[in-house]
Amino acid sequence: MTQEPIQQPSQQFERGTDGPKVIVVGVDGSDSSLRAAAYAGGLARRQRALLAVVYVQPVLAAGAALGAPVAETTDEIAEGLIAEIRDATERVKGIFDVRWEFHTFRGDPYNGLVTAADELKADAVVVGASEQAGHRIVGSVAVRLVKAGRWPVTVVP
Repeated sequence: MTQEPIQQPSQQFERGTDGPKVIVVGVDGSDSSLRAAAYAGGLARRQRALLAVVYVQPVLAAGAALGAPVAETTDEIAEGLIAEIRDATERVKGIFDVRWEFHTFRGDPYNGLVTAADELKADAVVVGASEQAGHRIVGSVAVRLVKAGRWPVTVVP
């Protein structure tokens, strides 16, 4: 009786093995996005995954053309989100231990999150449900991410 050689596992990157390694969560300061960040933080803690917190800074050409300080405002939002996340992690230090990074991208929220998930090799994406009524008709970022079918997407109400 001959034995076949045991095949060694591939050393290439593979999505979805042994639970998620990178969980991307989109935040914009809204209540639903902060709930999504809390939910994603719990997932990352339980799975020992990296939590990649992503803020997509909108590019508003019309506002800039009118002289509105758009870039400064979105930078302030990003700095505020970083401070809020740092405060939250300090409050739970010693209770919960989560590895996290904060990333900012520019553009519209959907394309920014797609770029982030691709560049960070995300295994899962978590977003808050849209709080804007018009998105029920046109389609929210969450719906577009689900339809893309590239990652498991969790939508937090």
